[in-house]
Amino acid sequence: MSKSRGWILSMLLVAAMVAGAQAAPGTSAAQADRDFLAARDAFRAGDAAKLDKLASLLDGHPLASYARYWQLKGHIDDADAVRRFLADNRDSLLADRLRSHWLKALGKNGAWDLFAQEYPLAQAEDTELVCYALQQRLITQRTEALAEAKPLWFTGSETPESCDPLFDAMLDKGGLNERDVWARFQLAADAGNFTLAQRINGKLVPQHQIPPKDLERANRDPERLLSKNEFKGATVAGRELALYGLQRAVSRSARSSLDGVADAWRKARKQLPAGVAQTGNGVIAYAAARRLAPDALAWYREAGGARLSDNQLAWKTRAALREQAWDDVLNAIAAMSATQQQDPAWRYWKARALGARGHAAEARALLEFLAYDVSFYGLLASDETGIIANPKSDPILPTPAELADLDTLPSVQRMLKFYQLDLRPEALREWIWTIRNFDDRERLIAAQYALSRGLFDRAINTADTTIVRHDFALRYMAPYKDALMEAAQQTGLDEALIFGLVRQESRFRADAVSSAGAVGLMQLMPPTAKWVAKQLGKTDYRPSQIGDVATNAKFGAYYFKYWLDRFDNLSLLAIAGYNAGPGRAQAWRSTQPIEGAIYAETIPFNETRDYVKKVLANAVLYSRQFGSAGPSLKQRLAVIPPRGGKLDEIAAVGQAETEK
Repeated sequence: MSKSRGWILSMLLVAAMVAGAQAAPGTSAAQADRDFLAARDAFRAGDAAKLDKLASLLDGHPLASYARYWQLKGHIDDADAVRRFLADNRDSLLADRLRSHWLKALGKNGAWDLFAQEYPLAQAEDTELVCYALQQRLITQRTEALAEAKPLWFTGSETPESCDPLFDAMLDKGGLNERDVWARFQLAADAGNFTLAQRINGKLVPQHQIPPKDLERANRDPERLLSKNEFKGATVAGRELALYGLQRAVSRSARSSLDGVADAWRKARKQLPAGVAQTGNGVIAYAAARRLAPDALAWYREAGGARLSDNQLAWKTRAALREQAWDDVLNAIAAMSATQQQDPAWRYWKARALGARGHAAEARALLEFLAYDVSFYGLLASDETGIIANPKSDPILPTPAELADLDTLPSVQRMLKFYQLDLRPEALREWIWTIRNFDDRERLIAAQYALSRGLFDRAINTADTTIVRHDFALRYMAPYKDALMEAAQQTGLDEALIFGLVRQESRFRADAVSSAGAVGLMQLMPPTAKWVAKQLGKTDYRPSQIGDVATNAKFGAYYFKYWLDRFDNLSLLAIAGYNAGPGRAQAWRSTQPIEGAIYAETIPFNETRDYVKKVLANAVLYSRQFGSAGPSLKQRLAVIPPRGGKLDEIAAVGQAETEK
């Protein structure tokens, strides 16, 4: 039996023991599980009669409360039944969920007295529930409730119907003025939510709104609207129509080019006030920066004093980094909100910009503060300052009794049963609820418990959340070490890098399957595994083997090494290519050599940008865990050569080979 199967069977055995101990008399655990799954299907199908019948068979089952919860969702107006469930399942995830559903039903029905009694007990709330709570306060605290509701208006996203009475009241009494309506119209257009923008336009008095036929024309052919000046730039509505058309044109433009939109905007902005023109320039700049267009920074400069969002400023910073325009980096970061300026990314790049502009002491102070954090930017700051942070690892050795205490928690029993039934999302939600109020010590014990059950991802994620007391051996554990080390040695790969990759790809879940179909520790796509098998001469390979730990590790290491070789041993490009595809990794290079940290910072895909940072930081920290000096983070990032030349030719050949 493989080690991975041993872990999984160990966890399943515990779940089975829990289920068996609690199964209803005369009912096998397996039959009870089948009844539960059938009840779940009945709920999803809206078959209340079948759900009621199956729920009656689940007494004593660890997940019986879920069946009762599903029943009550269909009878949410039965206050007595709801209250009994809340009392019987006190301090549980389902009790909090049911209370939230109940409160929303009470709010929708205007049962404000009962709502006021129950709302203080809700632990989690969303915008819909908040708006109902503010509606309830309209009765006695109208002014204060409307003032608290106003910030909810300013979003480019749809808001729940429960917010509409609040917004209508503010619009009726002047709590939301015309400027506020145009502000939300702009937010909706900026977010690409053009349907919402049209609806918000209808909130204006008819003589001030954009004529619906003009909005429709802007939706249909925004480039024509701009290039032919089919808007009235002298009016507020006309100016908003021009900006709306610009956002619409940007959203429709080819990902690779904004040239046509930019040309149309250059014509349109001549008919607009300087401030509006600058706002539009900022729209072009943001889109250009996210596409790594070489003229992005020039467009940002043309935006002048336009008010830019934090997202726009983040991409202004990135555009300036690619140009190494350090003054623009400093200006962009200074214009960010106070909260965003505290993000480690912008603190690091502010320090770098200050250093480049000759403010060495101020730069050093910022970097020294960052260097004590074990994160991507902390490790970069460590490389800059020479400060090697060695945060204390203070592990917990839980007693058998402490681990057994977790076994007795109903939420943990439900989690284990969900894992046994292969209902992973439900299992994760129960675990997150279980540890939500744990302190550092309790979290480390919980992480050890998860490890003892073979739940490596839960162990790592839980250990990652401690604030003061840490256990880095748990955060950077090394399951399947033999298989992964062997795969690394066979391919000549850095062992720490392979572990860093697997930690980010699957959190060492051998049974992981992504929504796209990637499988196993190294998240291999079936066609990729088939290609690797062919390269390795594995004529006996079968698709069913892709999840086998040794096979997955070997094939994943081979595929990664294949691209590492074709990217001239540049780990950063190979990692980016592993996540987003080698073609994109090539395309994201600049026309000039740039340091790897700037390349990583300016990756257009949020997921891939975060991914490469974490994989590389993981690799540095695994080197430390393995007692090896290993390359520093800056060494791993290296310098990324410009587009064109031999590297492109070699990579293009590799792309063609893997697509055969």
